[in-house]
Amino acid sequence: MLSFMNITKALSDENRIRILMALHANDELCVCNINELLELAPSTVSKHLFLLKNARLLKARKDGRWMYYRLNRDQDASEIVTQALNWIVNSVSNEPVIKADREKLERMLSVALETACAR
Repeated sequence: MLSFMNITKALSDENRIRILMALHANDELCVCNINELLELAPSTVSKHLFLLKNARLLKARKDGRWMYYRLNRDQDASEIVTQALNWIVNSVSNEPVIKADREKLERMLSVALETACAR
């Protein structure tokens, strides 16, 4: 039950859904890319990422000074996590804000990571 409650809490915010959809479209993103996409304070984005990771919807890895996030699509992911991620993707893929985010990310990712994260 705790896993279910963490997932429902994590899905209760539009910005967290936007993060999940951005990661669905891009396999993995640096936290600086997520900050730029959402145009929120880094502390706010950090809180969103914490809640998503706590719900086991995200995986994280550190590479040098950068932190990267991706969807938890691992084979060891629980069935409820897999079902939640599939439901989100199927439910909001065609929403205007998600389409706009995909276009913005495409432009953002054309810049070298060192340049993007230096902003």
